[in-house]
Amino acid sequence: MNQPLDPRRADPTEPPPWMPGQPPAYWDPHGYARHDISTGPPAGWPADGGPPPGLPPTARPPRRPRRWPLVLTTVLLAMVVVVGGVWADAFGVRERIEHLAARVDLVLHPPADRTTAPTVDITPQPGEIADDAADPSLGSDLADAVEITPEPDPTAALASPTTSDIHAAGPATTDPSTPDPTATPRPRRRPVHLTLKVADPGTMFAPQVEDTMCAAAGMQMVLAMHGHAGTSPAFQRKLQGRLDEWESRSDAKAGGWGPGAMVEALAAYGVKGYQARAYVNRNQALRDAAIAMTRTGAPAILIAWRGAHTWVMTGYTADADPTLFGDARITGVNIFDPWYPRISSIWGPSDPPGTLQDVSEIRRNFLQWQRPEGSYPGRDGKYLIVIPTIPLRDQLGTAAR
Repeated sequence: MNQPLDPRRADPTEPPPWMPGQPPAYWDPHGYARHDISTGPPAGWPADGGPPPGLPPTARPPRRPRRWPLVLTTVLLAMVVVVGGVWADAFGVRERIEHLAARVDLVLHPPADRTTAPTVDITPQPGEIADDAADPSLGSDLADAVEITPEPDPTAALASPTTSDIHAAGPATTDPSTPDPTATPRPRRRPVHLTLKVADPGTMFAPQVEDTMCAAAGMQMVLAMHGHAGTSPAFQRKLQGRLDEWESRSDAKAGGWGPGAMVEALAAYGVKGYQARAYVNRNQALRDAAIAMTRTGAPAILIAWRGAHTWVMTGYTADADPTLFGDARITGVNIFDPWYPRISSIWGPSDPPGTLQDVSEIRRNFLQWQRPEGSYPGRDGKYLIVIPTIPLRDQLGTAAR
């Protein structure tokens, strides 16, 4: 039976005096051996418990290294890396944590099941240009494009502009042998370019404050161009904070801004008449947006990146005036991208505000709606835009900060 050290002794490592009749244990404080005996120390060992002859009196067995300081240091370093990564968004740690928090919040607080502004389904126009048709801007000199000045149509608020009622100019219907001196001459088909006067990149651009606030930033720029908002981060956060007032499960199954909520939010801030529309054909969607911008002088909103991002359309180029030619082809769009100056790991770097995106860039970014959280019967596989129907001059207001 081994005898434990007595903690009451001044030096527990000091061997207790051995006496016959005590428990059969021989203590060696130097750690060489411990012998269970009943009569005394082994032969050749001193009776006082010292080391055997030939061994240094101060020798000690090697101790096991203490590992807890290393473990504690590792834990502390890991905490510093996580906290520092979240603060500096190193390796996208902060973004991942925010997305996880958003998913948890979605489970705990799902979007309300309320009615929202509808998405109008636009019927394809017969003979529309296919989305994969050759780029007509190649080989053409867009420097000769005629600049169009937006002339707000006073009837635009009564009838939403669509390409269905715009037809390409054709030959005169009257008898050519008896020309009518009052007949309107046939318009000349030539490239055109429009840039909204209110779309000043220096004063009207508002980058998104957070990576999930592109819709709020897009609406903020539309409101600013109407004179109903400033471009400060504070206003954008305020607008984002009111999302619950318009968020709808049918509009955004995963929560957040959908086209319907955007229409309602714009109206709540005094900019009425915007309408969400879905198109089977990309060029038809862009042409309708171009027509609406020409008639109202107001910007349109393109739902890019398969429904995950917002672009503000502030101008366009076309091979013909879209308000006169129903087969006009949109060859470029001027964009205010709220993601700028960020760089997306999927879509690449964003361009400065007002950059003219050519057909290849439009095809790469303005894609059909396809969301991973579920199906949207009226939107899946279609191009989504939010376009104005009321002239900007009729909605000018005082900017809110």
